[in-house]
Amino acid sequence: MRFRFCGDLDCPDWVLAEISTLAKIVLRDLLGEAMEYEKILKLTSDARLESGDVKATIAVLGFILSSAAKHNVDGESLSSELQQLGLPKEHAGGLCRSYEEKQSSLQDRLRACSLRLSQLGSVGWRVDYTLSSSEMQEVNEPLVHLSFHLRDGERGGTAAVPVALSANKFRVLLAELKQAQAMMNTLL
Repeated sequence: MRFRFCGDLDCPDWVLAEISTLAKIVLRDLLGEAMEYEKILKLTSDARLESGDVKATIAVLGFILSSAAKHNVDGESLSSELQQLGLPKEHAGGLCRSYEEKQSSLQDRLRACSLRLSQLGSVGWRVDYTLSSSEMQEVNEPLVHLSFHLRDGERGGTAAVPVALSANKFRVLLAELKQAQAMMNTLL
């Protein structure tokens, strides 16, 4: 079965294995007790949960909430999918109410913390054709100068990256770029 909060993939086995532990923690939370780690340890000692179970439960909860926010899943859909995984309706409902309250701020936080790569702003080029030099009577070799202007994804600044290529290396680069573009076109 595929789940939207997992990016329309199957739910990972480790999440399924920890659902019952998660239900115990969510039940405690629904009873009004705060989600503080020290308090969770005290609560889980009554339920005979080990420290590893508590950490796994927190990891499961973090995975579910961040994945749901990442894939823009609404609270009702998340509740339905959690119930399909075996979480009781009232527990799933309580979890999803909290999720809905914090969904947009969680998405903003995930966007701010996600990997940002430089983006290609523009490319400048020129070709120098050397006819001869002081060392050689006849060169007749073109040299391609490229200047990639990159926008930094995190800082927003730009940087120029100069590259000089022989004609043969430029042909290889051009062929590989065309091949990459063709692959991207088939994926889209």
